[in-house]
Amino acid sequence: MSWSVYILRCRDGSYYTGITNELTRRVEQHNSGRGAKYTKCRAPVELVYQETQPDRSSALKREAQIKALSKKQKEGMI
Repeated sequence: MSWSVYILRCRDGSYYTGITNELTRRVEQHNSGRGAKYTKCRAPVELVYQETQPDRSSALKREAQIKALSKKQKEGMI
C-alpha cells in the first residue's frame, strides 16, 4: 500500500502538510472539519501538492522534511 504526502492551502493562505493512504477521503475530512485541529478553523482547504511514498515510514520522514521548509520553499515546490 502506498502513502501520500500532501500539502493543503488553507483559507487564510497558510499551508498544512500531512500523510495518508487515502488522499481523497482525507481532504474531504479536512474540509468537513473532521481532519486536523489546525485545518478545522481554516477550512475550506485546497490540495496543492502531493507525492507518493512506498510506505508509512518513508511518508513520515518526507513529511518532516517538508514541514521544516519555509513557506517560500513550500511555494517553490508547489
